[in-house]
Amino acid sequence: MKPRVLILDDDPGTLASLSRAFALEGYEALTAGSAARAFERLAEEPVDAILSDVVMPGMDGLEFLARVKERVPEVPVILMSGQATVETAVKATRLGALDFVEKPVGLDRLLLTLRNVLRLDRLERENRSLSRHVQDEITLVGGSAAMGTLRALIERAAHSDAPILILGENGTGKELVARALHERSPRRGEAFVPMNCAAVPAELVESELFGHEKGSFSGAIAQRRGLFEQADGGTLFLDEIGDMPTPLQAKLLRVLQDGRFTRVGGTGEVRADVRLLSATNREIDLLVSEGRFREDLLYRINTVTVRVPALRERREDVSELTAHFAEAAARRNRWKPRRFSTEALDVLRQQPWRGNVRELRNIVERALILSGSDPVAAADVRGALPAAPASRGPAVPADGLLRDLVDGFEREVIRERLKALGGHVTNVAKSLGLERSHLYKKCKQLGIDIREEA
Repeated sequence: MKPRVLILDDDPGTLASLSRAFALEGYEALTAGSAARAFERLAEEPVDAILSDVVMPGMDGLEFLARVKERVPEVPVILMSGQATVETAVKATRLGALDFVEKPVGLDRLLLTLRNVLRLDRLERENRSLSRHVQDEITLVGGSAAMGTLRALIERAAHSDAPILILGENGTGKELVARALHERSPRRGEAFVPMNCAAVPAELVESELFGHEKGSFSGAIAQRRGLFEQADGGTLFLDEIGDMPTPLQAKLLRVLQDGRFTRVGGTGEVRADVRLLSATNREIDLLVSEGRFREDLLYRINTVTVRVPALRERREDVSELTAHFAEAAARRNRWKPRRFSTEALDVLRQQPWRGNVRELRNIVERALILSGSDPVAAADVRGALPAAPASRGPAVPADGLLRDLVDGFEREVIRERLKALGGHVTNVAKSLGLERSHLYKKCKQLGIDIREEA
């Protein structure tokens, strides 16, 4: 699509020559001989830039500029004048003009100015769009009591440099909490560097964290700064820290103790001033009891523990979250904004949300794609929900001793509940009406490996 430029000048010759030159350069030129006509053209169709004379009968270019900035402040304006003074140029800049050129106008200079103005305007629009997208991604949405408690804890904990451990199921928004802690901390002007420990191969975790020297291993063709160096002065977020390989836990502990480390293949020590935030969806106490996570490292990373509530624990936030995701999707995809009906929201509130907020977001976007109605109806939401798995009861043998039958039944029930709740032992115990310690004993008695069932 050709950039559209509005040219305002009371001289017909200037209008004709500039519009012809702009057309040859690939622009669509609109012309107006007066400010009144220019406003009519602006009302008829949007433009990407305005080029205006300053000295004109009636409303002059400076007054026109001021009114343009009131009506369409995002449109860039270039002023031109054959009676330019420093005072006029300063006033034009204060009113919002992006550039000021003198008449007679050199065509090459004017085209260069126009290209630069349009490029700057495009970058600003992209930046605004990106900022809105980032804000959509990091906003903690919800007015429930559980979210109020979470926000209050974030505000209190953010201002210290203490390591924080964030606990919560998959999809609850643990990284959002980490980013909120960073943005409210004294380090907010520095880098926020995330790493998912479960997504990095075990043999590469050390290089990822601490960097490596050239030639330290096959494929190390140049020196590489690790995430600790990249986060120097800022925040390092280690997601799924429960999956960190055991040998690396000792090295991480040392870095947290004295702030020094050595790159893979290096000899000299490197210092980094980093605030550590960690997160996991695992039962970290269970990992410690099984010897899979160092107890001394656990003490180091959880000076403060923040638990992110599951969506089913704050169902009153579903309506607000749905509206937030629908608005964000409309902006991102340039859709017409739509809302969800009361009945549709009721359907959403009734779901188990094993995938939590992440699952809700996917369902909202799917419903918007599949539905053509406004508001989105309950039937549209039901059509966007994943198909429920076929219900099946625990497998029970046709014969056998009562004790064996009871054990088999309990084994299947616990396994099904572990899968349904993502292996979250505390929630499984609560759903079964058991103490967590009792559930551990029951799993051991029945030969259930909690790690494999999650």
